[in-house]
Amino acid sequence: MLSNILLKISYDGTNYSGFQIQPNAPTIQACLEDALSFLAKERIRVTAAGRTDAGVHAKGQVVNFKSRISVPIEKLPVALNSILPPDIRVEMAQLVEDSFHARYSAIEKTYSYQVYQAPIQSCFLRLYSLWVSNPIDWEKVEQAGKMLIGKHDFKGFAATGSSVQTSVRTMKDFQIKKEGRLTTMYFTADGFLYHMVRNIVGTLLEIGTHKRSTSDIALILERKDRSLAGPTAPPQGLFLESVLYLLS
Repeated sequence: MLSNILLKISYDGTNYSGFQIQPNAPTIQACLEDALSFLAKERIRVTAAGRTDAGVHAKGQVVNFKSRISVPIEKLPVALNSILPPDIRVEMAQLVEDSFHARYSAIEKTYSYQVYQAPIQSCFLRLYSLWVSNPIDWEKVEQAGKMLIGKHDFKGFAATGSSVQTSVRTMKDFQIKKEGRLTTMYFTADGFLYHMVRNIVGTLLEIGTHKRSTSDIALILERKDRSLAGPTAPPQGLFLESVLYLLS
């Protein structure tokens, strides 16, 4: 009998060309499917909640797959982690309803973005944060970030040429947490457009370094013009934190 299985996974995206399988490039999906296929003795295909880009990390990525795998569900994380490379970990496995879909069943996602502000870049955090040498006015960043909360057309913050049915999303929360020189921005929404978080971060940091005004946020949302927003922040500071579902 086919079982529908959910996996919660974390990974360091540094050495991968993103989540999604690509020809002649290392990807998270390829590693995960190879490990699952080995255990299941059949070819497995996984569906992910979000397809992270090259260099982007995840603490709470969710995938699902259907299989007749004989490994007991409670032993699946340990079995997979014994095969997977050490920069990919399966945190949890559970059986879900046949209708569950890692992407389409999601009701909320949270991404975080880490910024390290210091005169000298950290050799330890360089792969997990954006280094900014100039002072950042985090009060301005927070003020601008809160303007994103609510239901808006985020087309102005999406990658140019993105093809989606609608660019309207609901930003549910924006938070900033500081630990010394490392500051983390958290974005929670019902969904995100391609490069949306990184484009927002690039814009917020220009506001925080007084290169633009907080009023630019309202203008970008109103005009829906990508060229009005800031640069795309680099991938290494971005983490898929969590995905929320209503599971019975």
